Amino acid sequence: MLIVDILMPGIDGIEASRQANNVNADLRVLFITAFAAMAMSARGKMGDTKVLSKPVHLRDLVDHVEVILEQEVY
Repeated sequence: MLIVDILMPGIDGIEASRQANNVNADLRVLFITAFAAMAMSARGKMGDTKVLSKPVHLRDLVDHVEVILEQEVY
């Protein structure tokens, strides 16, 4: 699983997830962002990708990770 911020210096989280997905097509991704517009953009570009808004509470992060990891990979 990859947990990555969308907005980062250099390579952004969306591109990082694309590159990681080239290495492992079954990789699960959870984006984190402080910017609502970035979250909507990520959803548009990455399909059914999960996006959490900052500030992220630890319990929310754990809950999302558990749900994502329980989903079947097709």
